Amino acid sequence: MPLEGTYDVSIVLPVCNAALWLEECLRSVCDQDFQGSLELSIYDDASQDDSRAIIERCSPALAERGIRVVISENKSGMPSGVGFAKNRAVEQSQGSHLCFLDADDVMATMRVRLQLAAASVRSRHTLLGCQVRRLPEASTQRYVQWANSTTPEQLHLQAYTSHGPTLLMPTWFCARELYDAVGGFSEAGKGTPEDLIFFLRHLELGGQLHRVDHVLLMYRYHQGGATFSVLEDTIWDVRLRALETAVLSKWKEFTIWNAGKQGRKLYRSLSVENRNKVMSFCDVDKKKIAKGVYTHEESTCLPRPRVPIVHFTEAKPPFVICVKMDLTGGIFEKNLASLNLMEGRDYIHFN
Repeated sequence: MPLEGTYDVSIVLPVCNAALWLEECLRSVCDQDFQGSLELSIYDDASQDDSRAIIERCSPALAERGIRVVISENKSGMPSGVGFAKNRAVEQSQGSHLCFLDADDVMATMRVRLQLAAASVRSRHTLLGCQVRRLPEASTQRYVQWANSTTPEQLHLQAYTSHGPTLLMPTWFCARELYDAVGGFSEAGKGTPEDLIFFLRHLELGGQLHRVDHVLLMYRYHQGGATFSVLEDTIWDVRLRALETAVLSKWKEFTIWNAGKQGRKLYRSLSVENRNKVMSFCDVDKKKIAKGVYTHEESTCLPRPRVPIVHFTEAKPPFVICVKMDLTGGIFEKNLASLNLMEGRDYIHFN
C-alpha cells in the first residue's frame, strides 16, 4: 500500500482505448505550471489499442518534468468499467489531493495550481470543479452555459436536474479524505452513473461544493464517451431517490410544475408516501388545465388517486419543477420569477 500524502497532488487517469486523444491529454499533464510535488496515477482498463504504447512513450517527458508516473492495468482482456478503473488509480496513488482527469480531455496549464489553491482555503470535505470549454465548440451549448454559470447556491440546489452533477466530473479536485468518506466509486460496471452516485452521496454526507471560475479544462464531446452508455431511466432513478431523501422527505406537501409527460412520470415514480403529498399539478397549457384532474390509472388503490391540474398562478408552493430551463424562449423563467419565490425553499428543479 503506498504511503499516502507523499505527493501534494495525484492526477487520477483511467484509460480505456483512448489512443485517439491520450497524447494530447498527457502533454497537458506535463505542461502544468504547478511547482509542488505531482504524481500521475494511471489505470489501463484492458485497452486493446495503442494506449499503453503512448503512455510509455510519454513517460520520460513526465519524469523529466518531475512528475512521478505509476501505471497498473487490467490484464483480463475485458474492461471492468470507469468506476473500477478510477478506484484502482486512486488506491495506488500517494497524493494528499486527487485531481480527476479523463483521457479524452485536456487541462489548462494552471489547473492543478489554481484548484489546489482554492482547496487549501476550504474544508477538506469540499469537492471542487472548474469552468470548461467544450470541443467541438458548438456542442452541448445549453449544458456548458449552465455548468459554467450556476451560482454557488445553485451548485447544491440544482444537483437533481437531468444535467447531472453541477460540477462536471472531469473537473473534480478534492482531498483524499473526501474520497474516502464517500467510499469511492460504484464498480457496478458499464451503464452505471458512477460520477452521479458519488456526487449525490457526497451531498448526502453534508459535503460542500465549489467551482473555480476559470476555464481549466477542454471537455471533449464525442459518441464514444462513457456517458452514452448510461440509460436515461437509470439516471432518473438515481436522481429521484436522492431528491426524495434530501428534499421531499422534509416537505409536508408540494406541487408538480408540469402536467405533461415529465410531470406525470415524476408523480408515478414517487414513493407512495411522497405521491400522497402531491397537492396538484400546475401548467400554462389551457388544454391540460381544462381537464381539471389527472387520474393515476396504474394505481392499485381504489378509488384511483385524482390530482387537480391548475394554472401556475393558482398553485401553492413548494414546487418540484419538471420544466427544462432555457427551452421556452424565457417564458417559463418569466413565469417562475413572477411568483417571487426562493429556490430551495419554495421550489427545486428536477428536469
